Amino acid sequence: IILLLLKIWKSRSCAGISGKSQALFAVVFTARYLDLFTNYISLYNTCMKVVYIACSFTTVWMIYSKFKATYDGNHDTFRVEFLVVPTAILAFLVNHDFTPLEILWTFSIYLESVAILPQLFMVSKTGEAETITSHYLFALGVYRTLYLFNWIWRYHFEGFFDLIAIVAGLVQTVLYCDFFYLYITKVLKGKKLSLPA
Repeated sequence: IILLLLKIWKSRSCAGISGKSQALFAVVFTARYLDLFTNYISLYNTCMKVVYIACSFTTVWMIYSKFKATYDGNHDTFRVEFLVVPTAILAFLVNHDFTPLEILWTFSIYLESVAILPQLFMVSKTGEAETITSHYLFALGVYRTLYLFNWIWRYHFEGFFDLIAIVAGLVQTVLYCDFFYLYITKVLKGKKLSLPA
C-alpha cells in the first residue's frame, strides 16, 4: 500500500491504478478492523490497523480527488456490485458466528479475495501496466500467497484452522496466477507488462 501511495505521490499521477479496486480495499480494511473500537490486542496491532485504513482511504482520496485528472475512468469499468453483493450475501450465510463484527470480518475476507479483479480487468483492457503498477500487483499476490503459508503454519503448530480464510486466500491466489506468469516472464526481464491480445 505504501509503495502504491509513493508511486502516486511522486509521479503526481494515478494512471494505470484502478480506483474501484482501491475503494474495495478501503471497504475491506474498514469492515475487518472495526474491532478497533471493541478489542485491544496490542499497540502494534492497533497501529497496523489504523495504518491500513488510513493508507487505503488516502489512496482513494488521491485517485478520486487530488489527482483525479490523471485517473483513467474509461478503462476502470468493472462493475463492483458483482463483487460486493455476492460477498455480502455469502458473509451472512457462511460465517463463524452470526454477530455484526463477525459478519463484517467474514465479508472483508471474501471481498478481499476478489477486490483485485477491477485492477486486473483494467490491465487486461489497456493491454499493459506500468512497471510500478506491476510491482504493486506482484507484492499483493505474494502477500496473499504468504498468508496461505501462515495458515499452514498455524494449523501445524497451533492446531488453528480457518476454512473461510483459507478458501478465500486460495481464490485470490488463483486469480493472481496468470498475472504471476506474465510478471515473471516480462517485468523481471526489464520489459513493460503487456498482455497478449
